[in-house]
Amino acid sequence: MSLPTVAIVGFPNVGKSTLVNRLVGGREAVTSPEPGVTRDRKRLATEWNGIAFELVDTGGIDLDDEAELARDVQAQARLGIAEADAIVLVVDGRAGLRAGDADLAKTLRGSEVPVIVVVNKADRPNDYSVTAEFHGLGLGDPIAVSATHGLGTGDLLDAITAALGDREPQAGEDDSVRVAVIGRPNVGKSSLVNAFLGADRVIVSDIAGTTRDAIDTELEVDGRRTILVDTAGLRRRSKVAGTVDYYAQLRSERAVDRADVAIVVCDASEGITSEDLRVAEMAMKAGCACLLAMNKWDVGETDIDDARARIERKSRLRPAVITCSAKSGRNVGNLLPRALQLADRAAERIPTPELNRFVGDVVARTPPPSKRGKRLRLYYAAQVGTSPARIAIQVNDRKLISRDWAYHLENRMRETYELEGVPLIIDFVPASGRRRYSD
Repeated sequence: MSLPTVAIVGFPNVGKSTLVNRLVGGREAVTSPEPGVTRDRKRLATEWNGIAFELVDTGGIDLDDEAELARDVQAQARLGIAEADAIVLVVDGRAGLRAGDADLAKTLRGSEVPVIVVVNKADRPNDYSVTAEFHGLGLGDPIAVSATHGLGTGDLLDAITAALGDREPQAGEDDSVRVAVIGRPNVGKSSLVNAFLGADRVIVSDIAGTTRDAIDTELEVDGRRTILVDTAGLRRRSKVAGTVDYYAQLRSERAVDRADVAIVVCDASEGITSEDLRVAEMAMKAGCACLLAMNKWDVGETDIDDARARIERKSRLRPAVITCSAKSGRNVGNLLPRALQLADRAAERIPTPELNRFVGDVVARTPPPSKRGKRLRLYYAAQVGTSPARIAIQVNDRKLISRDWAYHLENRMRETYELEGVPLIIDFVPASGRRRYSD
């Protein structure tokens, strides 16, 4: 569903992300007293009085800041403004009217869409008088709000929906596939996302940790609607505790929870590291199918056969390993179609008769080992869930299950039904049965 968009813009550290969180009713955008936390454009859906729209949180715009990263942030904010159906200019009521506010307002006065001035940090009723000086921006009557306490936000939402007018969302069947691009910091996730899109949708920098939010972007892959999610680099939580990167980490983990497929990006010059495997394991535990993308293949090569053998030894998920280069474009076009194939496999259901024949064949070829003179008996199998695939097998006694044999059954199932990289859960359920595969 394509919703009308409202860009939230302003000078750094005026409370844009805090306001966005207040308007959507959650803590979706990363906030911190530290200026410059928001860098990319983040889109969040909300509604007011039955009217649905998207808020686009943008990074702070300081036209006097000549730093390369600041320029990249401003470019992303300008793209958000260009795509918007309405614009909310946020200013700081405590700091008063600043030159940066006036410069930005001058740019927005030429906009073809409505612009609403919001004076934030009006935390008490008698603070509403601070709006007076902001009339000088020439963008109409300012609205005083407190993003922290929620004061005035109802009036702001009324103004936003009035500015959007009769714009209605374009309805469509939501059969989209969510693909999260995850991995350690500085392995090239954002570069890969931009290569998928053929445009600089997210900021790329040599500075590790540039991306701090999970950024959703819609695109079409082989005629299918796909939502691509760029995420912040994943570290161990203990290493980022107490910093703004901790909250970025939580949003990356939440993005994986909501994704159908994860592309785990690795640095080809370093090979498959234990941290890469930990990230893939996290995706598997979240029920997310995944594949590994060895990025920067043009810079440094590793032994691909050795990397695949390491995956088979260390990961039960056994994801496919694909080499690529976001910089040169090598193999980039193959990644998203492979991701969609994984999503389809995770959503497939194995017919019960076929599944029972398969289990029977595995038992006949490699019977479960006996334990204390008793042997595990398997009676009946059925698939009880998809995405992730979940198989329930009735057995005579769960205590007789050998871990090695259970892994053997899982591996044969992955090979037979092409489930490499797809989470697979096999539940052995105690039951008295009639039919069995072993005597």
